[in-house]
Amino acid sequence: MSTDNVVDTKRRRFLVNATSVVAAVGAGFVAVPFLSSWMPSERAKNAGAPVEVDISKLEVGRLLVVEWQSKPVWIIKRSDKTLADLAKNDENLSDPNSENIDQQPAYAQNHDRSIKPEVIILVGICTHLGCSPSFRPEIGPADLGADWLGGFFCPCHSSRFDLAGRVFQGVPAPTNLVVPPHMYVSDNVIVIGRDGEAV
Repeated sequence: MSTDNVVDTKRRRFLVNATSVVAAVGAGFVAVPFLSSWMPSERAKNAGAPVEVDISKLEVGRLLVVEWQSKPVWIIKRSDKTLADLAKNDENLSDPNSENIDQQPAYAQNHDRSIKPEVIILVGICTHLGCSPSFRPEIGPADLGADWLGGFFCPCHSSRFDLAGRVFQGVPAPTNLVVPPHMYVSDNVIVIGRDGEAV
């Protein structure tokens, strides 16, 4: 066996091994970003995460909007008069007793549609075609009629909801506004996106 043949074989093995190592490293550089793209981003992870909201500064009759799962969530502090007026709407509503269980958690399936009567929490998306209704708390405005006791009006197709998010009869929206899962971790802190009872 000649020396030339031995040297060539060693060189060949070296080149094959070196090429294999370089190819493996290169494949790793290509694979890591590719596989990373399959992982959800931090923003995507946070989009579904529960949201903690401090309502200590929320005044009666005011609307606070937060974002949860890329949807607007409304938090409103209602007055005693507003709560008393809710019953006046019952005969004009499609589902006054919130019998459609898909529209709210069991703990909000009551006349106020809330854990604490004075605070209502709703997903601010019309149940007709997904528009965002306007908050219309005034009583008897000219454009909504003298019997309007406050609520939400959808400008897209004129659906109406009272201040418990219950839908009126004869409008395009088929169901009440959705009450998201939520819980109180203290008197003034709510976690939206997690089920629980009042503190």
